[in-house]
Amino acid sequence: MIRLALADDHQSIIDGIQLLVEYRDNFEFVGTANDGEALLKLVERKRPNMVITDLRMPKLDGIEVTKAIKKEYPEIKVIALSMFDQQDAVKQMTDAGVSGYVLKNSSLEHLLEAIEKVHQGEPFFDIQVEKNAVSSYNCDNVLTNRQEQILQLIAQGKTTREIADELFIGVYTVDTHRKNMMRLLGLKGKGELLRYAINIKYDF
Repeated sequence: MIRLALADDHQSIIDGIQLLVEYRDNFEFVGTANDGEALLKLVERKRPNMVITDLRMPKLDGIEVTKAIKKEYPEIKVIALSMFDQQDAVKQMTDAGVSGYVLKNSSLEHLLEAIEKVHQGEPFFDIQVEKNAVSSYNCDNVLTNRQEQILQLIAQGKTTREIADELFIGVYTVDTHRKNMMRLLGLKGKGELLRYAINIKYDF
């Protein structure tokens, strides 16, 4: 019997997964949570044997939650359900102890396959995640130390002026670094550098 707990800050995702599994013979849906703290309380109270958690959630993110669950209840299997397919995010969750990683743009049937495989003791990682693990950039090898500093501040939502003031450099210098980073990382279009920075911020 798969006793499943689910955490995501988007209720529509929770509703879709709940409809998928709650009437299946080999599932018991024990509860849902919309943030990391609520998930930990749910796990303590209901003791599921399977947890699906989002990566980015309020209060405690999926990395922190997974570490806490695996520390207290190592027998509980955890699957990450995330929109992020970057190598850094996957590595953070794998290091925390997840047995599976499924992208949110996957079908519900694909997620069901992941749940069943992990329950049987097999790891399950979305094929796109595995492809990106091979082909994605590692910023440690591509960017300079100064560019990594700027990328961290971009991930925090700081403006070019705020970054310049914090690092005691000129606005033009920050803009030049931004352009160079986009070229080095193969990014195009307004907002792509911010998206990249947010996606890998857990590795800083």
